[in-house]
Amino acid sequence: MYKSGGYGGDDRMCDLVCDRYAVLQVMSRFGIALGFGDKSIAEVCADNQVDTATFLAVVNLLMNHGLGEKLADGISVRALTDYLHNSHGYFLNFRLPAIRRKLIEAVDCAQNDVSFAILRFFDEYVAEVQRHMSYEEQRVFPYVEKLLAGERSADYSMEIFRRHHDQVDAKLGELKNIIIKYYPSGSTNELNGVLFDIFTCEQELASHNAVEDEILVPAVERLAAEGMERPKSEALSAREREIVVCVVKGMTNKQIADALCISAHTVITHRRNIASKLQIHSAAGLTIYAIVNKLVELSEIKDTIPET
Repeated sequence: MYKSGGYGGDDRMCDLVCDRYAVLQVMSRFGIALGFGDKSIAEVCADNQVDTATFLAVVNLLMNHGLGEKLADGISVRALTDYLHNSHGYFLNFRLPAIRRKLIEAVDCAQNDVSFAILRFFDEYVAEVQRHMSYEEQRVFPYVEKLLAGERSADYSMEIFRRHHDQVDAKLGELKNIIIKYYPSGSTNELNGVLFDIFTCEQELASHNAVEDEILVPAVERLAAEGMERPKSEALSAREREIVVCVVKGMTNKQIADALCISAHTVITHRRNIASKLQIHSAAGLTIYAIVNKLVELSEIKDTIPET
């Protein structure tokens, strides 16, 4: 049963997924895997090093539970751009190529001029989407990164982005209507199947644009006005605290992985998240943090501190 009103951090993630299964795509782009049991949304986000406020802003916007400008308050701009970058990969490397393969199976380009024209129309559309998303990757996201680093940009702003930001879902809707009205289909199941995918992709692209227009734009404009995003004071997870202790004890990534029964890649990911949360990038800095926060005693790490 659909929940009335927006979701919050205390709601169960499984209830959110059962309410609106389309949120599975959002989870995927944030790097959240299934198998979270009855944990709350906040707990699942913490386990996956995902900013809860940003995840909820995207989810509640797509579920029509709030205005984007209000939802943009308190989000992590970096987490949002990571989400949008992953969305670009989904459309360009998975969704659109899959539709093209199904389209080739559903229409006979060798026997039908209309079929060939439809496929060419689709290819031109994909090229348009690639240009659209490449612009964001090469122009918008680097601009945001500069703002996050505290740098000003005299030659770019989100007002310029607004002027360039066309709605890439519109042409897909045109293709859908052409197929429905003018293609003489003999393979009903195949064509209806690809039409269903086009309908779904059109909605996904519209949602993607909404996140950019209604959350990214106001959040980045606020960031530009403030000069830089002030890092939020985020608590480390239990696993991250364990890794901090291992690092200050002088253990390598492989030794940490073996000790905690996780992969070296997972250790590296955790260390990257620790650095992002604490804004500490050296072992010496982590040592001070660990001592101040009573994660270790000085006697435990004396051997790892170089003598002066």
